[in-house]
Amino acid sequence: MEAKYPDAVYIDLLSAAVYRNLVTNPDALQDIISGEKNKKTVIIDEIQKVPQLLSVVHKMIEEDTSRQFILTGSSSRKLKREGVDLLGGRAVLKRMYPFTASELESEFQIEDSLIHGLVPLILQAEDKEEALEAYINLYLKEEVHAEGLVRNIAGFARFLEIMSFSHGQVLNYSEIARECQVKRHLVEEYTDILEDLLIAYKIGPFLKRAKRIMIKSSKFYYFDSSVFHTLRPKGLLDLPSETGGAALEGIVLHHLLAWIEYGKRRGTVYFWRTKSGNEVDFVVYGDTDFFGIEVKHTKFIRKKDLNGLKAFKEDYPEAEVVLLYLGDQRLTIDSIYCIPCTLFLKALGKNKNPFEVLGIKGT
Repeated sequence: MEAKYPDAVYIDLLSAAVYRNLVTNPDALQDIISGEKNKKTVIIDEIQKVPQLLSVVHKMIEEDTSRQFILTGSSSRKLKREGVDLLGGRAVLKRMYPFTASELESEFQIEDSLIHGLVPLILQAEDKEEALEAYINLYLKEEVHAEGLVRNIAGFARFLEIMSFSHGQVLNYSEIARECQVKRHLVEEYTDILEDLLIAYKIGPFLKRAKRIMIKSSKFYYFDSSVFHTLRPKGLLDLPSETGGAALEGIVLHHLLAWIEYGKRRGTVYFWRTKSGNEVDFVVYGDTDFFGIEVKHTKFIRKKDLNGLKAFKEDYPEAEVVLLYLGDQRLTIDSIYCIPCTLFLKALGKNKNPFEVLGIKGT
C-alpha cells in the first residue's frame, strides 16, 4: 500500500505506539493529518482496531472533500459490535481477494494452488508451510483471542479444524455442534465470526423458479485453499484426491467472487442442489450473467459427471453451462462444453462474460 501511495499519510494501527495514542484519543487523528496538509491521501491500516476513528474520518470528509481516505482491515465484526458511524454512504466498500490466475499469468500453477493457495503473503514466503501455520495462529491469537471474540480459544481452534470437513459442503449446524460438543447456536455464532474475519464464505441455494424439491441450506468455504489444507487433519491413510475436489471448488469460487467484485458486475454466486441429488457447484445469476459451473478434480470426464448440468439446463434452458476439469483439452460431451479449469479462470480476468471470451456463448 505504501509503495502504491508513496505520498500518503500512513497510519498503521498494528504499531503499539500509534494504537495507544489513537485508542485513548481518537481526535488526535486530526492533529496527525493537519500536520501533513499537502498530502491528500490518508491510509489507515487495520481500522477495526480503533472503530471510533470512523466518526473522526466522517467529520474530516465533511470538512474537506478533496482528501481521500483509504481504510483497510481484516475484520468487520468489531465495527458492527461497536455500532459506530459507518460513514453513512460516504465511502465505497471494496473487498480484496487472494491472487487470481489472470493476475499471476504464467506463475499460476493450479496443482500448487490447491495446497498453498493464492494469498500473497504465503506465495511470497520462502517456507510456505511454516508461513501457513503462522498465518492460522495469527488469526487465532490476534483477531479472535485478542479481540475477545470468543471465550474458549481452544474450543474455537477445534471448531476451525472440524469446519475444514464442511469446506465445499452444505452446512449442517446440528452435526457440527455434535462434533464440537457445543450448542448449535454457538456453532452458528462461530461461523458468523469466520465470515466477519473474512476467512470464510457462505453461498446460498439458487431457488428462483424452482421446479424441483431443493436443498435450502447454505454451503461453506474457507476463503483460500491454503487455510482449508492447513486446518484439515491429515494422516498416512489420507489421499490427496479426498481433499482435492473441495480445494478446487474453493479456488473457482474465489475467482468468481473476485470477477464480480473487481468487474463491478451485479451478480451473486449460488449453488444448485435437488433433494434427489442432482447438483451444480456454482450458479452465477445477475443482470447480465446466468451460468452454471460444475467443477471436477479429474483429468478424465465420465458422462455421469454431466448429470447435474443436464438437469439444471432442463430447468433453465436460458442459462449457459460448463464443466471445469484438470485436463488440457477443450471438449464437447452431449452438447456440454468441458473446459480446462486454468483456461476458464484466466478468462475471468478479462472482465467479460467468460463464455464470450472462450467463444462458447450460446451453448
